[in-house]
Amino acid sequence: MNALLEVGNLRAWYGASQVLHGVDLCIGAGEIVALAGRNGSGRSTFAKALMSMVEAEGVRRFAGMDLAPLRTFEIARLGLGYVAEQRDVFPTLTVDENLSLGLAKRGASRFTIDDARTLFPILLERRGARAGVLSGGEQQMLALARALVGGPNLLIVDEPAEGLSAQMAARVGACLRACAARGIAVLLIEQRLELAPGLADRVAVMGHGRIVFEGAPGALAQREDIVRDWLGVG
Repeated sequence: MNALLEVGNLRAWYGASQVLHGVDLCIGAGEIVALAGRNGSGRSTFAKALMSMVEAEGVRRFAGMDLAPLRTFEIARLGLGYVAEQRDVFPTLTVDENLSLGLAKRGASRFTIDDARTLFPILLERRGARAGVLSGGEQQMLALARALVGGPNLLIVDEPAEGLSAQMAARVGACLRACAARGIAVLLIEQRLELAPGLADRVAVMGHGRIVFEGAPGALAQREDIVRDWLGVG
């Protein structure tokens, strides 16, 4: 596999507290990889380390570029999009203003604002509404759409189905499938693997800041020990 993202022996800290203890992971173009694990396992810290939002050491290479010396906005401009668990929309701006701020500043994006409205029709209906008055599900759709119109080659999405209705979660899943169909790789961070079955090409399970399993979703289902010890279900 020609890796779009290459991560090797990645360590990360919050102050004196080390959270990641040598993570290795690769993602290919157009591939959907789910990163699972209990709360506190290091999943969100891994995403933040890729975006240079926490102190980190190790190999972080995206499209052949070393991410280590780059700042967060420079990494985003390379084509690495990040939708945080908190969604982080601009609450006082309208839906359309939020989308316009996300527009790619470099070349053409695979997704236009019209594409985003087709995926999430509510964004057209609420285009003049301030983002702060949207429901949690609507804010999640806006955050995803804003990231997509930025033209990413890899989209990192942290807990996109958390707190959403089954219908809203299904629409988010359809969005991620559309990303892969257009050649956009996805790193899907989930605790309970709500969206990953039938969506992810591979699943990586994280525990205590390390990858403890990596393989196809079907292979994970057969590993009762991994599911029991590291996912807290089963």
